[in-house]
Amino acid sequence: MALINRVARLFKADFHAVLDQIEEPEQLLRQAVRDMEDELAAAELRITHCAYEQDVLTARQDEIQSSVDELDEQLDLCFESAKDDLSKGLIRRKLQAERILKRLSSRFMANASYLDDQRKLIEENRNTLHGLRQKAELFEHRPVSREGGDDYDGTAWVAREMTVSDDEVEIAFLREQARRSES
Repeated sequence: MALINRVARLFKADFHAVLDQIEEPEQLLRQAVRDMEDELAAAELRITHCAYEQDVLTARQDEIQSSVDELDEQLDLCFESAKDDLSKGLIRRKLQAERILKRLSSRFMANASYLDDQRKLIEENRNTLHGLRQKAELFEHRPVSREGGDDYDGTAWVAREMTVSDDEVEIAFLREQARRSES
């Protein structure tokens, strides 16, 4: 049983290696850029809808608030005229309007919070997309490597340039130490 598992693992590893050879990093990067652009467009559409809903909620709140103000004026008139039965009906309508205002306000606040979060997220995604586009440009402008040679690998040279040996660290340390002891 262990032999079968090991052979299966070996086959999977070889299969993944073949897939890695078939896949082109440039194509994958371009697809990632397209996917990110699509996601950004969808997020911007969601933000637009949410902002529109905020405007609708604001208009509705203003409308109901003016209705509450009007009901207050009518209540003043009813109390001056000693019309208690009429004032109770107006009070009922005022309480209903105030409850609606409270719910609208709560929804408005939740929407505002969502909008802020989405705007921050979309800004982060735009920055990520910008970075992906820059990487894609690097891939598009790189020279084709020589046949059979890996002297120039589009990403490997960066890793080679970034590698710092222990000796280089020691020498730089001694230089920094000497520079600081002089001053």
